[in-house]
Amino acid sequence: MSLNAYLARQPIMDGHNNLVAYELLFRHSAHARNARISDDLSAGVNVISNALCNMGTDWLLKGKLAFINMEVPMLMSDFSTLLPPDKVVIEILETVQVTPDLLARLEELKAAGFRFALDDFRYHPSSEPLLPLASYIKVDVLAHTPQEVMDTVKAARRHETVQLVAEKVETHEQFKQYKALGFDFFQGFFFAHPENLTTKVFNPSQATVLELMEKVRSESEVQEIETAFKRDVALTFKLLRYINSAGFGLSCEVQSIRHAVTILGYKPLYKWLTLLLVTASASQMAPALTRTAITRGRLCELLGQHILSKSDRDNLFITGVFSLLDALLEMPMPDLLDRLLLPETIADALLDRSGLYGPILALTEACENRDTEVIENLADSLILSPEQVSKAHMEALAWAEQLGID
Repeated sequence: MSLNAYLARQPIMDGHNNLVAYELLFRHSAHARNARISDDLSAGVNVISNALCNMGTDWLLKGKLAFINMEVPMLMSDFSTLLPPDKVVIEILETVQVTPDLLARLEELKAAGFRFALDDFRYHPSSEPLLPLASYIKVDVLAHTPQEVMDTVKAARRHETVQLVAEKVETHEQFKQYKALGFDFFQGFFFAHPENLTTKVFNPSQATVLELMEKVRSESEVQEIETAFKRDVALTFKLLRYINSAGFGLSCEVQSIRHAVTILGYKPLYKWLTLLLVTASASQMAPALTRTAITRGRLCELLGQHILSKSDRDNLFITGVFSLLDALLEMPMPDLLDRLLLPETIADALLDRSGLYGPILALTEACENRDTEVIENLADSLILSPEQVSKAHMEALAWAEQLGID
């Protein structure tokens, strides 16, 4: 069964018509014009999960900021801190009640590097404590009288760091009017309607996520955690997409599960797994294809041990597993690679079986197909004996069997 993830994004422009940010919006279907929300926390979790794990912040945002709406349950949850602070502006909705607990949480998030926008803001003395915390104030210009807009502008200008965003700008005249009033940024149908985005996804099984959460909670050895990740293609894919997102600001791409787990650490990893548990499926997606992908990854790894370094063998597992992502996600491989941060050696192998890893991947596929002539030719070119290839194939099949994948 194929699953889909949905988001909408609407551009936020500056006074010179330059794109500076997107507001990310929850959607329940590909053609929805607005959000159908039954649970604020669930909607927020889906936006974060889709942005981080399914669509990827690099592809989704193209280097721009993301404005994301949050109600109190989402603000108070650990899920909000999974977002990259330098890429995200948290929109505090107008329905949020200002309490000491909320202000303490906002101070905590601000200290972690997050910025805030006050959404659909209407000045009232009760909202005064939020103003020193805000970087942006968003004003729905269609829902306010000119005097109310002026009052908001005056209140905002008492805080030098606050910038104003005019929402619901629908005409060129409105754009000029609110630009003249001192608004810094603009959003609305005059620039663009929200763009609905859809991507195919496959989610990890709840059983695997729960098992990993227990291992992480008890701070098991990294190798043991890595082994559990290798049982689930979806988890491996989502982990590497998350750790390689621009929000981590890493100087090099993370190419192995072990490296990703080490960089994240136990507490952030546990938090991330909790997010995945909310969106996990009760039973594994496409089990036969998943098993083939994991076996292929292991076989690539075993074949590489005869001719490549240890770091390359880690890459080979990812190469083998990801070689079936196009089938699992029902998406052309070039489109997938546009959304992934992968080393060129892996990308070349996935695209056309070229580069350092390409012949090894091609050899694993020949083993699956029992194509004796191709196996012999490729093994010879890699200086591998038929016995080495056969032994590696048997070991990979046995390894996948021991993982207990149905």
